[in-house]
This record gives sequence, structure tokens and C-alpha cells, in this order.
Amino acid sequence: MDKNFQEERLTAIIKFTPPLYKQRYQFVKDLVGKYKPKKVVDLGCADCTLLWMLKFCSCVEVLAGLDICASVMKENMHRLSPLPGDYLQPNERSLTVTLHHGSVAHKDPCLLGFDLVTCIELIEHLEQSELKKFPEVVFGFMAPSIVVISTPNSEFNSLLPGVTSFRHPDHKFEWNQAQFQSWALETAGRYDYSVEFTGVGHPPTGMENVGFCTQIGVFFRKYPQTSDSAQSEKPTEAVYKTVFRAVYPSLKDEKYLQNAVVSEVIFTAQIIKRSLLDRLMSEHEEYNEDPTERKSEFQPSIKCFSEDLEKLVAEKGVEQFVNGNTVYIPLTTIFSFPKVNQLCGTFEKFCKLIAGKVTLSSDGSAVLVNTEHE
Repeated sequence: MDKNFQEERLTAIIKFTPPLYKQRYQFVKDLVGKYKPKKVVDLGCADCTLLWMLKFCSCVEVLAGLDICASVMKENMHRLSPLPGDYLQPNERSLTVTLHHGSVAHKDPCLLGFDLVTCIELIEHLEQSELKKFPEVVFGFMAPSIVVISTPNSEFNSLLPGVTSFRHPDHKFEWNQAQFQSWALETAGRYDYSVEFTGVGHPPTGMENVGFCTQIGVFFRKYPQTSDSAQSEKPTEAVYKTVFRAVYPSLKDEKYLQNAVVSEVIFTAQIIKRSLLDRLMSEHEEYNEDPTERKSEFQPSIKCFSEDLEKLVAEKGVEQFVNGNTVYIPLTTIFSFPKVNQLCGTFEKFCKLIAGKVTLSSDGSAVLVNTEHE
């Protein structure tokens, strides 16, 4: 049975808003927002909901999940795939998402180098032998900067209807506040971490001594990991099986960057062309009208783009842009637009990215845009 579904059934009388599992995930998301980790792994990722939430955090560049149940991950891993919009508008950051099948009691080099490790409602599912190995794998071997561990608070169980033993049939144990804090402090001391205790799911008024429904320990590594400790006891072969991997389109990939730049150049050129033609038409009509009745009826079409564009059109002579049915737009003009400049960085890179992708003048100094259909 899904652990979140089981929990919602048990907490139906004591209403948590939002639901308790959402509060746990939001706690992690807030922590990510505060400390900005680039690499995050969720141990016991189950249906991948937390990973799905974290993929929208702009600081995260590498996401990984590990679970002992491959079927649950495979049923939900599609949520972590890039969407069409991700290809149409690639993000500036890179993002890779990977799911692994395996046990948290085993060491695998694929989980080295992470900044944040989350273990949300995981440890209570571990057998005693697995729980014994768990601290060495996470705090000794992986040694991230931050570890978040949440687990049920057994003292709260008396407030949950129908709970006579554990909250979920797969739980091997459930600790009270003193037991969890004792284990956490001992683990933190052994591996040079500090730990802060908090939780989600407040008890009813007047019963504050019961504590949070879900107790949480946030562990912070005291000292930076040295290169020697990072290399020690590193296994030479993988023990996990990778069941999913997605690499999101990113502007750091030159293929996607080129597509974005070319699209922006074409869009900018069309705007400039339209503005120039509007100005030509406006000047033509003004020339043929009575001076006392002249109007600038075409000027709003220039202003609708941007003040920068209006200034650009005003400063440049129309003659140097238009020749017959062709508008000549200097590359330096297009490069001066903030979005193009931001994407490319340098004029040399700009020229390299659009080479062969847009129509240029014979000397390569301007983009050519045809006006036949205007």
C-alpha cells in the first residue's frame, strides 16, 4: 500500500492542511531554496514526487533517486522526463535526472559528490541489519554537506485513530522523540556532523508535549570533505541498476543555444523590419498630406515593441537599411539587443552561432529580410 495514501487514511480525523506528506516535501523544498545545493539525491524516492518537485528548483543541476522497489519507480518515472516546452524554451541551467534500483545499505560510486541527501520516511522501513549499515553509507561514504531524515514520531500515534502498533504494515520500528534524537546525536557525533531537530504536523492545542507527527533531523557536516577522505574506500564497481536517466535541454549545450540564438535573431529582425516599414509608410503619408493635418498614426506600432527599438529606429537612417525589397539589418544592431547579447556573450560567438543558419549580406555584416509580402 502507498505510504502516503495509508497516512492520509490514518490522519483523517486529525486534519493536517496541507496533507502531512506535502508538508514534508515542502520542508525539503524550502531547505533547497535556502542552501542552494546543486546535486540532490533522494534515498527511498518511491513514486518520485519529491524529485518531481525539486526539478523545478533553479539551483539544482543533478537529481538522483534510489529505491529498493523498481516497479514503483518505473510506474512514475515518466513524471521526470522533459516536456515539449523544455525543448521549445531550454533553461539556462543544465539538469540531469537519474533513478537507481538498490539498497541504502550498499555503497555505490554513483551516489558520491552530492550536496544534499534526503531520507523522507525511509529509516523505519529498514531491517535492523540495514539500519546498522545506513549511517556509514550516508554519513561516512557519501558524506554530503546536508542530510535530512524524517521518521514517524511514535508518541503521536495515540492521537491517530486505528493505530495500535505501527502506522504502516511495512514499518520495522517507530521511534519516540528521545529514541530518534539519541540515534541522531550519536550518528552525528561519530561522523563529524551537527544536527538540528524539528518536524511537521503540529499536535492539537494543549498536547504540545506529544511533539510533531513527523520528526525531522537536519544534519550539517562540520568540516569540508578532504580529497583523501573522498577517495578512501571508494568501491570500484557499481552495485545499483540504473532504471531511468533524463538529460534536459540546456542553453549550456551549444545545439540548443544555437537554436535559441537563431530564433531570437529571426524574431528581432522581423520586429525591426516591421518598424522600419511602418516608419517609411508614415513618412510617405506625411509627405502627401497637408502640413496642417499631418498625423503620426503609425508611431504607436513602433512604441509597442520597446523604447530601445524606438530609439534605434530614430537614430538610424532608413536608407542604410532598405534596398528595394530587402531590409539590411547590421549584425551589430541585432547583437545590441539585450536578449541576443545575453545569450551569446561575445560578438564573435554570436557570428559563429548564426553562420549558415540565417541569410546574410555578401560581406556577412547584415541579416537580409525580404519585404515582398508586406
